[in-house]
Amino acid sequence: MKTPRLLALAAVTLIAGASASLPAQAADAHHHHGDSHAGEPTLHLNAGRQWATDTPLRQSMDGINRAMAKALPAIHHSRFGEADYDALAAAVNRNVAYAVERCKLAPEADAQLHLVIAELLAGAEAMEGKAAAPRHDGAVRVVQALKSYAKYFRHPGFKAAGG
Repeated sequence: MKTPRLLALAAVTLIAGASASLPAQAADAHHHHGDSHAGEPTLHLNAGRQWATDTPLRQSMDGINRAMAKALPAIHHSRFGEADYDALAAAVNRNVAYAVERCKLAPEADAQLHLVIAELLAGAEAMEGKAAAPRHDGAVRVVQALKSYAKYFRHPGFKAAGG
């Protein structure tokens, strides 16, 4: 992804500190493992293999992916209004909260998932109009997070919306 990871993690921290929303609280609660990487964390494979997932995570990511796939045609044709972006952001936040609450991954996989979750939440925040970036850019950020998830996590049959 082109967005610096440090900014994404800072966004999650700001969300958790400045908001009482469930996804932000869930992301903070889910972050129970320390980062073992010095400096800026980056997504990477597990010794050349994708990280394992569990059913709650796959269900959540499928939900986000379906919502994005349904919205993308209208977004691409500039027929997606503020209320539409708000609803899409709410779907992302709901699914992230579900994953955070129920997903049980190994610590190393969990740490990698945090990077994807940070991007999803930052994208949702932009789609809600709470970031300096246009709402459209939030949708792009969510799609990029889905592509990263598809690349780094084992989820049979998953293909990120938008390619």
